[in-house]
Amino acid sequence: MTLVVDASVALKWYVTEPDSGAARAVFAGEEDVIAPELVVAEVCNASWRLLRRSEIDRTQHGRIAREIADMFSRLLPLRPLTPRAAGLAHDLDHPVYDCFYLALSEAQDAPMVTADRKLMAKLAGTSFAPRVLHLSEAARR
Repeated sequence: MTLVVDASVALKWYVTEPDSGAARAVFAGEEDVIAPELVVAEVCNASWRLLRRSEIDRTQHGRIAREIADMFSRLLPLRPLTPRAAGLAHDLDHPVYDCFYLALSEAQDAPMVTADRKLMAKLAGTSFAPRVLHLSEAARR
């Protein structure tokens, strides 16, 4: 099985915060873990924010930047996902960043895993709700 993993999950592979254990369990599972290339920039940016707040050190930030791309079975290019992601952003009235993961989930017919409860709430009642799993749910599979 293939899972689309967003940046909210991928950062937890490196940083101890709620559900980090669940994120590591998803990574250690037998599934292929994929994402749009955007995940690298998002995780590095989140890591930089943690560095600025002194929640991680420069060594840890550098390690994340060096390793994050290699954590995925595949990183897929943004270009083919862009029209659908932009359309979803409009339809859902939600940032396009998250919509790239949704577009990839749809294109690959693969569940998406997120730790983003706001995104989960936004998707409730939409055709995407059954496709998107909260991290805690995905780790129990």
